[in-house]
Amino acid sequence: MADSQALLESLDQLRSELDQALADQNWEQLAELNARVKPAIEPLLDELEAGRIEPALIRARLEALNEFVESANRAAVKARDEARESLKGVNENRNAARAYENVSTTPRR
Repeated sequence: MADSQALLESLDQLRSELDQALADQNWEQLAELNARVKPAIEPLLDELEAGRIEPALIRARLEALNEFVESANRAAVKARDEARESLKGVNENRNAARAYENVSTTPRR
């Protein structure tokens, strides 16, 4: 039998780490932490099925995780768009440099 309170605290700690990784935009750490979510939730669901934990306690945490997922998705889309714009700027600079090179190296008649 697992200690329900310890399982809840572990999930809360994981959520806190997820929030911090998202705030830091540490995508690598987010991926690592994400892999720990399902293993953290499964024992809580077992406790729920066994009647050893209140459904409201799990529901609140699952809703918080859902809100986190929505925030993470928004942040990921924003980061992707920023990267796209940055690459677009690099390509424009590269094209301008090539145009300048072509103009400056073309012999005049």
